Amino acid sequence: MKIVRTTLLTLMLLAALTLPAMAQSKVATVDMRKIFNAYYKTKLASDALDKRKAELRKDIKDMEDGLEKAQEAYKHLEAQADDPAVSSDEHTKRSQAVADASKDIQERKANLESYNRQAQTQLSEQSQRMTSNLVAEIQKVVADRAKTEGYTLVLNAATTEVVVYSATGANDLSDEVVKQLNAGAPIDLTAPASTNASH
Repeated sequence: MKIVRTTLLTLMLLAALTLPAMAQSKVATVDMRKIFNAYYKTKLASDALDKRKAELRKDIKDMEDGLEKAQEAYKHLEAQADDPAVSSDEHTKRSQAVADASKDIQERKANLESYNRQAQTQLSEQSQRMTSNLVAEIQKVVADRAKTEGYTLVLNAATTEVVVYSATGANDLSDEVVKQLNAGAPIDLTAPASTNASH
């Protein structure tokens, strides 16, 4: 009985201490998805990633074209090697040319597969690095703004699991954070999307 009474007193004391602390807390929200998408550096990073994708696609297309030509040359050599009118020595030479062409095709295929894998890995790593760096920049601005405005906690409103309730727009720092992040943006990147679409 004494243990139960002590436990109840402890719980009541904790509750009494927690309530004033919660009353003093100042909570804000941000929509990290909205901020990330509106940040001008996200567009710059995305454009750089698209450019790299295009370069890699071109390399892969060149390799595929080379493979296709090698396969056509192989078929031609194979047809020549099967010519019954040629001498035995010529037949041997042509058979060797077919074998060399076959080896070249296998190497080209292996190189293409390897390059394709490396390209995908490289793009994935570049994308992850880009996202990680941008999120870190955004988090710093959010933290600085929260400290300046006296918020003790900032929740991500874009993740439903984190926010159980948020009054619509109340204490939402998203627009202020976007404004601060984009303060140094080049003019053409801050223009409305309709004006950029023509470029």
